[in-house]
Amino acid sequence: MDDIQTIDGNNNARYADNQRVGNSSTTIERSILQTIPVTNTLDVREPGCNQCRDQDHQAFELSFAFQPIVRASSRSIVSYEALARGPQGQGFAYVKQQINDNNLYHFDQTCRVKAIELATRLNLKVALNINFTPNAVYRPETCIRTTLAAAKKYGFPVESIHFEVTESEEVQEKSHLFDIIAAYKKLGFTTAIDDFGAGFSGLNLLAEFQPDYIKIDRALIDRVDQKPAKQAIIQGVLLTCKMLNIGVLAEGVERREEYEWLCSKGVDLFQGYYFARPGFEQLPEVADSTF
Repeated sequence: MDDIQTIDGNNNARYADNQRVGNSSTTIERSILQTIPVTNTLDVREPGCNQCRDQDHQAFELSFAFQPIVRASSRSIVSYEALARGPQGQGFAYVKQQINDNNLYHFDQTCRVKAIELATRLNLKVALNINFTPNAVYRPETCIRTTLAAAKKYGFPVESIHFEVTESEEVQEKSHLFDIIAAYKKLGFTTAIDDFGAGFSGLNLLAEFQPDYIKIDRALIDRVDQKPAKQAIIQGVLLTCKMLNIGVLAEGVERREEYEWLCSKGVDLFQGYYFARPGFEQLPEVADSTF
């Protein structure tokens, strides 16, 4: 693409000028490290609770692609989502076939560590969005230690880590998901619901807890400029989120017409092929002409 641009033109600004999507950011590393013991040891075979020690600790063959998240009002990249891929760039299906109920915890922890390691190696200077699997988290305050240790080892600022949970995943116990989100928010991490509108709970989730922001699923975004029913639903979601002080990101945007319609309704955060496809082990840039 021509006229490539990131924040301040050099990708050196912190995520959204050190502000979260929904709320103002605070520096959390000191407070977290005071409450949760963290070492530089990154052996994910030694989780912090007895249940985790029984997991399958096989090595996973995986790497990551990164897709930019942009803020339209500043015409800038504000974060990159880490997307699990095979070691040679194979799609997620290659990775998924390695996962089973016995190694789910280890997979979740390995993804966090490898995403932080690779993002640091690529000199990522904005936020990093990491997906997590709630069914793999036993005790959120304890299971977060591996993430903190990785951030400490690789020098990645913990306040720039955003955790996404997919709304399309059926969680075994909703109360467990609420506990995870509450614990992460208490620790100061930014939290998001991914694929919002495509899953099992929809607006019911927001009645129980409020993440920092939601990511509206591609199914609702697709040709929204031409679909009055989708327009009504999205405007309802936007109003609800405004009243609850929850940020909104439109993901899966593939056409300029979708982007322009969403912008006209007040959406400011975007992700999708229209801006950039995921880059395997690289940080794709976004052309200024895209905005």
